[in-house]
Amino acid sequence: MSLLRAARGAGVRISTAETLEALRAAALVGPGDRADLRDTLGLVCAKSAEEKRIFDEVFSLFFAPQAPAATKPRAFEERGVGGDSQGGGGGSGLARMIVEGDRAGLDQALAEAARAEDAQAIRFFTQTNALARRMLDRMGLAALEAEIAASPDPRLTEGVVMLRAEARAEAERNLRLFGREESEGLREYMLRRARLAAISPRERARLASLTRAMAKKLATRHSRRRRVAKRGSLDLRGTLRRNMGWDGIPFVLRHRATRVARPRLVVFCDISGSVAALSGFLLLFLHSLGAVVRDLGAFVFTGEAIDVTETLKQPDAEAAIARILAEHGHGSSNYGTALAGFARDATIDRHTTVVILGDGRGNRAPPRVDALEDVARRARQVVWLNPEHPALWGTGDSDMPRYAPFCRQLRPCRTLDELERAVDGLLLLHRV
Repeated sequence: MSLLRAARGAGVRISTAETLEALRAAALVGPGDRADLRDTLGLVCAKSAEEKRIFDEVFSLFFAPQAPAATKPRAFEERGVGGDSQGGGGGSGLARMIVEGDRAGLDQALAEAARAEDAQAIRFFTQTNALARRMLDRMGLAALEAEIAASPDPRLTEGVVMLRAEARAEAERNLRLFGREESEGLREYMLRRARLAAISPRERARLASLTRAMAKKLATRHSRRRRVAKRGSLDLRGTLRRNMGWDGIPFVLRHRATRVARPRLVVFCDISGSVAALSGFLLLFLHSLGAVVRDLGAFVFTGEAIDVTETLKQPDAEAAIARILAEHGHGSSNYGTALAGFARDATIDRHTTVVILGDGRGNRAPPRVDALEDVARRARQVVWLNPEHPALWGTGDSDMPRYAPFCRQLRPCRTLDELERAVDGLLLLHRV
């Protein structure tokens, strides 16, 4: 059923069993009363208020007014409009309908053309123009345009403009119904690979939602690894030693247990103008990891290092991060001063992974490499995420070559995909 496929693509979770139940319910209610049909199918398919809202929106779009296929006028077949042929006298039929104001006939022709061109197969917004053109060609637009060229008529010219607009609107309607899932997937693909520093304010809410979803997926994956790891891997030497009494026949197996520790993380984020957006997404990503991270400490800086751990513990992480960036962010960074304060104030021990996010550009202030060396000596490891391309590290006022010897990992981190890989790799380092 096309309606259920469209609803599923829009985000309503509909199982095979629910599809069969919806079809039975639709047969009982019948198509006569659209409101009853909508409410009945909504009860069967939607599992939350949000899904009900989405289903109602899809239902209204699906049953947008158009001429029903069962009432195709005989004159359309005589005029060659809406049939299987490309053009072939269709211009004359279109011209008559436009001049006579036959709106129902035009709607019918467009609906027939949409069905003939399989408009429900549209998947991406880049296909809308081509689909609209194919529908117009099937209706006989080429013949109509030739007719106008031979004998100009303002009514026909205006009619062509109207037909083009309605064909595009029909293509876009089908895209919203049947291409939403693929279009959203393409949009998500592009967002994941876009430079976070260049994300427009309009896209940030969407990217924040994507960040939380990626973090949840990552948390699930690492939690699963912990459950599997508790069973351990086969310890061949231990098994042979344990079974010496049976000539080495492995009656009793020994396992080498693999423990995956929940890391204790302390993040140290540059929130100057060039890096603030990326730092915000890193904080949100780590906050969303939940049970995978045992403890999360957070410091931000432009000049002095500021402990924002307690602020970040608030339930509304996005609001807390926005406030942190508004109160302490932007301006010019001074890594030397910030690292000195961080080394002095942060609680760091051999179980702590320190994650530094920044471009390492201290505006030619003393870099205080000794402070980072002190942090690296006390911590389990230091991981530095840099939003610049590696070719730029060490150019201009970048002090990255001086900081690099004290970092276990140096990774470029410019996109959400790179951020996910960095955090995934960080958690893998804690398989001990």
